[in-house]
Amino acid sequence: MEKVQRTWRRIVKLFEVNSIVEELTGAEALVKALIRERVEVIFGIPGGATIPIYDYLYDVDEIRHILVRHEQCAAHMADGYARASGKTGVCMATSGPGATNLVTGIATAYMDSTPIVAITGQVPTSMIGKDAFQETDIIGITASITKHNIQPVKPEEVPLAVRKAFYIASTSRPGPVLIDMPKDVQIKKGKISFEGEIRLHSLCSNPKVDEKKVESISRILLNAETPFILAGGGVIKANASRELMKISEFLRAPVATTFMGKGGFPENHELSLGPIGMHGTYAANRLIREADVLLAVGVRFSDRTTGETESFSSNLEIIHVDIDRAEINKNVRADHSLLTDVKTGLDMLYRKLRGIGSQKNRKKWVKRVSEMKENSERIQAPPIGKINPPRLLKLLRKLLPEKAIVTTEVGQNQAWAALYFKVYHPRTFITSGGLGTMGFGFPAALGAKVAKPNEPVVDIAGDGSFLMTCQELATSVREEIPVVVVIFNNRVLGMVAQWQRLFYGRRYSQVNLGETPDFVKLAKAFGAEGIRVETYEDFKEAVKEGLRNNVTTVLDVIISPEENVFPMVPPGKSLDDMITGG
Repeated sequence: MEKVQRTWRRIVKLFEVNSIVEELTGAEALVKALIRERVEVIFGIPGGATIPIYDYLYDVDEIRHILVRHEQCAAHMADGYARASGKTGVCMATSGPGATNLVTGIATAYMDSTPIVAITGQVPTSMIGKDAFQETDIIGITASITKHNIQPVKPEEVPLAVRKAFYIASTSRPGPVLIDMPKDVQIKKGKISFEGEIRLHSLCSNPKVDEKKVESISRILLNAETPFILAGGGVIKANASRELMKISEFLRAPVATTFMGKGGFPENHELSLGPIGMHGTYAANRLIREADVLLAVGVRFSDRTTGETESFSSNLEIIHVDIDRAEINKNVRADHSLLTDVKTGLDMLYRKLRGIGSQKNRKKWVKRVSEMKENSERIQAPPIGKINPPRLLKLLRKLLPEKAIVTTEVGQNQAWAALYFKVYHPRTFITSGGLGTMGFGFPAALGAKVAKPNEPVVDIAGDGSFLMTCQELATSVREEIPVVVVIFNNRVLGMVAQWQRLFYGRRYSQVNLGETPDFVKLAKAFGAEGIRVETYEDFKEAVKEGLRNNVTTVLDVIISPEENVFPMVPPGKSLDDMITGG
């Protein structure tokens, strides 16, 4: 009887498998697998090695394809889409130079732990390794800047490759995954099944948390005289902002954020100190030196956050909560650690803190925090020229809804935005924190707008950064993706010029960008709108007009090339060496 039952189960299983098998090409299998992953949009450019995929996409209504003008921007758009939506972004490029043009965008996503799946075309499997036309070893090139990469060698492998890619990209610490599709695999037919279980626990499992360790850490926090919380991008990735706020309010502990953590804690909260580090607020950089216990959540302790690391960790008892084992004790030693998903870890900590209950009276600490915040507001470098960027960003905050999304380029514009543009909600501030990629902000803004079409999206830019990816004005107009770009136009590479001004005796080597182009004319040449801004009233009216427009609007804001970003911690120095500029 048992033998009959086993035979019957095998027949049923065979019938089930056969019933879901389809005769498909690899290209068809890829697109159908993407639809199964609920992919809504792909950012990309076709080429010879991806024509079969694009040919099948021609008849697909479920996925919107956005034709970009440079592959790097396809990756940045997928990145912005992922950060704004919390979903996995998708980009695609052909083989050779198309694939290598994705590399900067993939590296940007890797450094900032953004889940994207990059799909590249490849020469036929028979030509791999023979220096064929437009062949590059993109698997080898991206090995160090992806969580994983996959090259299916027959059509039957495609569905599992896609499922693995999306699972790995979005699970545990997120990051980019690359699928490299040889052209013959796209063309050949195979018996394709979309079922089957994937098991990758060694890569993506959520470690079990030690209850005793949670209790021990809770007691340390409760007994702290001056607790301090440092929140990183991991808080936002894990959707753990609510849990973070509960702990901060329960402990009466101030919260500072990294660049990537900005938005993880509302900056209009009485316990918010804003950003910390090289371009952190006076209050954050000073108060961390007065803290006795530091709860660091979802951070990697980058050099831009800590300054000189030895002095940063002195006199601090550090508790590090993170999903990635590699981050524990990598840059800064931790006295205690919780290896877990940030949301889970914070929830467990909060429950244990409430359960124990008894803690220090922290009225003096809260009063000290309030006083330092007031001091921080008063410390600001004197303005130079007609328009002062900090004042302009405070005005921009008043003009935008609370949940408007702001992206930034990299340089002075980014630092000013981090310091002076307050953010109240997670996933509404998007910047390149790890790689510091100039040109990131504009394509990321377009990706964010696709993800959140009903929210205003503003890119805070420098003229140097915007010039690197301004061709995507064509994409924004053609695809009807309206955003507002605020260019701080000082005609120099501003942050390099600031360092040369402060640390190299004003020897301005190769930072002068000259007087061209005219950004108003440039925007209009692409079919977008352009507005010159020379006063605060100009700016106010221009922003309002930009938010009403149905096309991208570029605001050319003229500022002095002598403007500096302060406060600032000189490179290689400690937070104690902060320059306020006052």
